[in-house]
Amino acid sequence: MKKQITIALAITLGTFSFAQKKELKEADKAIKGSNYAEAKSALKQVEPLMSSMDDKLKDQYYLLHAQALYAGGAGTINDVDAALESLKSVSGSSSEVTELKQTMVNGILTKGNKFYETKDYSTASKYFEKAYKLSTKDTLFLYYAAATAVNVQEFDRALSIYEELKQLGYTGIEKQYFATNVETGEEEVLDKNTRDLYVKAKSHKNPGERTTESKKPEIVKNVALIYVNKGDNEKAIAAMKEARAESPNDVNLILNEANIHYKMGNTEEFKSLLEQATQMEPNNPELQYNLGVIAAESGQPDKAKAYYEKTIELSPDYINAYINLAALILSKEEGLIKEMNGLGSSKKDDLRYDQLRAERQELYKGAVPYLVKALEIDGKNISAAKTLMNIYSILGETAKHKEMKAKVDALEAAGGN
Repeated sequence: MKKQITIALAITLGTFSFAQKKELKEADKAIKGSNYAEAKSALKQVEPLMSSMDDKLKDQYYLLHAQALYAGGAGTINDVDAALESLKSVSGSSSEVTELKQTMVNGILTKGNKFYETKDYSTASKYFEKAYKLSTKDTLFLYYAAATAVNVQEFDRALSIYEELKQLGYTGIEKQYFATNVETGEEEVLDKNTRDLYVKAKSHKNPGERTTESKKPEIVKNVALIYVNKGDNEKAIAAMKEARAESPNDVNLILNEANIHYKMGNTEEFKSLLEQATQMEPNNPELQYNLGVIAAESGQPDKAKAYYEKTIELSPDYINAYINLAALILSKEEGLIKEMNGLGSSKKDDLRYDQLRAERQELYKGAVPYLVKALEIDGKNISAAKTLMNIYSILGETAKHKEMKAKVDALEAAGGN
């Protein structure tokens, strides 16, 4: 009796094995015929028998399952994820798995590039990341995934990828081989063998090689800027300091850190960083202007005036410098008006009133040239036009007042601001 049971079990197991092999062969045939739905159906029938499969059959199943999911490139991005998981279950390494992975990488990159060209950066980024997961030696794909995520402000995802790149020690430094195309006169980057062949064939000339710059400074800078955008100022400053350590001569990094301090109300740190940047780029009008703003806000009008004048010297059409110079002059009016309103009716007070009124008139006259210049630069600046209109009224310059009022009315009618 025991012998009969043993034989019966052996026959049953043999039947299972035959069924497994049959379904796997059908799946393989369907995949070769690009009938992926049929392949999935055949593989579905094998699943209940997985526990009785040997390792070789299991490896075959997982490979076929991945091929069916990828569907020759027609699978969705979720199908690609599932295919990747299936390939992870294949024991050891095989040329078939390597070949499938490379095919998937090429297909995914092609799709990613198409999405990138149509400016669908979010989808492109996800495809670039998938390409990296299939070929982890190609960290450049991961870098592309982060950069495209930033384009659509997917900051949390970009931050996660950038942090992974930092942990991997990614620099993006590579050796490039190049030569000049004789026909077009343009330099082309090629792989070494191709370049050498082209140069030998005389279709290219002036061969050379170079090492590309590190992308690490850009990565740490983007991490800092993402923290700024998220409003996480403390992490932003820490990341910015790291970025500056990578690129100590990058003025933009100093300005970005300065802006974080400004948002946090750290005026002195902001001013210090601006001055540092100004020493590095003394002919940068933007830096001079910002120092002027800080000086004005700190109650140092003479310093502010000097910075604004330097700004104009470096950039004669820097309109905000003219407007702020006018504002500096007119800011003195408040004290004059306050004193005028506090005077009595004595002869002495009358004389003082006349003196203060004359000083006020001179203030207005001093502001006029800056506002006129601002309007020359931007004829639609309604703020400058309104201020000039009011000044001309106070100064009693009727014709100029009417002219400026007409300009203000026209700008308002046109929706100026």
